[in-house]
Parts: sequence; structure tokens; C-alpha cells
Amino acid sequence: MENVLYTFSGGSDGSHPWAGVVFDSAGNLYGTTSGGAAGYGTVYELSPNGGTWTLQTLHTFEGATDGASPYAGLIFDAAGNMYGATASMGTGSGGTVFKLSPSGGGWTFNTLYSFSGPAGGLDPGPIGNLVFDQQGNLYGTTHLDGAFNFGSAFKLTNTANGWTYTSLHDFTAGTDGADPRSNLTFDSSGNMYGTASAGGTGNSQSCDGACGVVFEITP
Repeated sequence: MENVLYTFSGGSDGSHPWAGVVFDSAGNLYGTTSGGAAGYGTVYELSPNGGTWTLQTLHTFEGATDGASPYAGLIFDAAGNMYGATASMGTGSGGTVFKLSPSGGGWTFNTLYSFSGPAGGLDPGPIGNLVFDQQGNLYGTTHLDGAFNFGSAFKLTNTANGWTYTSLHDFTAGTDGADPRSNLTFDSSGNMYGTASAGGTGNSQSCDGACGVVFEITP
């Protein structure tokens, strides 16, 4: 049996939540939406309250240095900080990676990294969720940036001077695929796996070209 916990209004609470939700240790749910007061998306919290759920907007994206279109979901670190990504805007116009930290009963928002997207590219930044490795580095994919504007798999390393970007693979729209929209996942040996939504060798009219790939990236 399905129970609806909250219905978005399309107002300041946002609309069209693409990603799933994640629990904290207290049983609250967190997620992202499009829309919101400025029209660029939100981060929200749903808290159980006597059989109902109460929504609180934690951040409203302004489409500026904070980014826009947070299609990706959220992840927690061991200290209770949340991390997510936006697919567009930011200082490089290619989306952002952001952090929300609990502070004084509220949350403090910080942009950790801004991607450089292609001019006119539609949502070139991350669409899938980020993932941590055991050392605290962040990994993900971008949709339409990278050296060839067909997306990339990337690593962000936390250094004394901020978060440093490393491209692990720049997709070419050839046999390696193109336009990755997925998260990455690790196996026990540290290899990473993901999908690219286009490219590859499986051409078909139903795909409007090549049909995408599943890939592995090895250290």
C-alpha cells in the first residue's frame, strides 16, 4: 500500500523531484527538487511529526555561484554533512558540487567546486549522485562537459586549498560512450562502474544513434 508523505505545490517548496531521498540517523528524509522560489531548485528536509511529515526548505538555488538544477540526490559523510550536485550554472556555467553542514539548528551551504560547461550546453554537469571512497574523495559523472563535451568521470580531492578536480575519463561519443547520467559504484578492488546514456557500437533507429554502454574504470 502506498502512502503519500508530501505533495509538492510547485511554489517555494519546489517541484519535480528527480532523485530519491536519503535518511539521517534521526529518521528525517532529505532530497532535491527543481523549481522553488527562484526557479532553480531546492534542497529539502521532511521530518516525521505525529503521523504526518513536515517539509523544510534548507536551500533555494539562485542560479548563481551555487548552481541550478539539482537533479542528483544527496549523500552524507560520517560527520553528518550532506553533499550534492547541480547540473548547470555556477561560476563555470557547468554545474556545481555543494555541501550543506549542520550549524546552530540550521544548515550552512557552501559551493565546493564549479564545473566548466560548454557554451549553450543543456545541463552539462552532474545528474547522478556523488559517491565517496574510503579516503573521503568524491566521485561522479558529468553529462556534457569534459575535453570533448560528451561528459566525464571525475574525482574531487579535498586539499588545503580546496577541492581539486581530476578527470578519470573524458567520453568521446565513440565506443566508450557519451552523456553519462549515472552515479558511480566501487567494487572491493577499487574499480569503478557506471553507465553512459549514448555512444557505443549498438546503433539503432530506436536509440536515435548508438544506444549507450556500461563501463569500468580501473585505478
